[in-house]
Amino acid sequence: MANDSSKSKYYDYDPSLAAAAIFAILFLVSSLFHLFQVVKQRTWYFIPVVIGGLMEFAGYVARIKSARESPDWSLVPYILQALLILVAPALIAASIYMILGRIIIAVDGEKYSLIKKRWLTKIFVTADVVSFLVLSGGSGMLASGDGSNTNLAENIILGGLIIQIIAFGFFVFVAILFHKRMHASPTHKSTQANMPWQKHMSVLYFASILILVRSVIRVIEYIQGSGGYILSHEVFLYVFDAVLMWVAIAIFNFVHPSQMIPGSKRVHDRQVMLEMH
Repeated sequence: MANDSSKSKYYDYDPSLAAAAIFAILFLVSSLFHLFQVVKQRTWYFIPVVIGGLMEFAGYVARIKSARESPDWSLVPYILQALLILVAPALIAASIYMILGRIIIAVDGEKYSLIKKRWLTKIFVTADVVSFLVLSGGSGMLASGDGSNTNLAENIILGGLIIQIIAFGFFVFVAILFHKRMHASPTHKSTQANMPWQKHMSVLYFASILILVRSVIRVIEYIQGSGGYILSHEVFLYVFDAVLMWVAIAIFNFVHPSQMIPGSKRVHDRQVMLEMH
């Protein structure tokens, strides 16, 4: 029967139309709000968050398509949702890396950073790009439909996720060390009333933990393989991916980096972007 072969090849469950629609809307709203904030506040380094959010939106739109096709699924929506939802967090992480550089500049705290600000973004964004490319390559191999490469593709994706976890884990360590040193011996700028840098550090930690948890669950998923418990139960995708990534994006709509220094004293974006060169 065509239905049986389709179900065994793509999904081990009937994708939820309602869940996919809800998160498609949530990611779209947050992404469009971020786009508005990027343009209004000229926080161009947050463009990767916009792109990542729109990729999440497109991924869940593809899941809507799959849900409507159930159980006779077609390949393209399945591949699109798997690829877009898998790689989007790497783009979101890129902007989070640059937030720390912005905070360091804002509080004049480079002497407390384990990595100099001119290298900070370069190192972590490079690792992020490598992770993105590895994940994309592995997903592309899965999309080829060549069953002989399935194990290799899953191992490549696993490698990309591990790179992401190592880079993000080290980033959190660098951020915590900087925060601890700043707390022990604050700079003059960090003590000013209009410098809520610690609030932004807290949000940075929170978003980072969400991405780390999501990546760890993904690693477990790929260790278990295509027949594993996580991959065969849709609830894990929404609880440990959709919810976590939406919160990681949406929290920056409310605690936006542009709020760090209000008005004319705002740190110029070009100072942060210089770290990339």
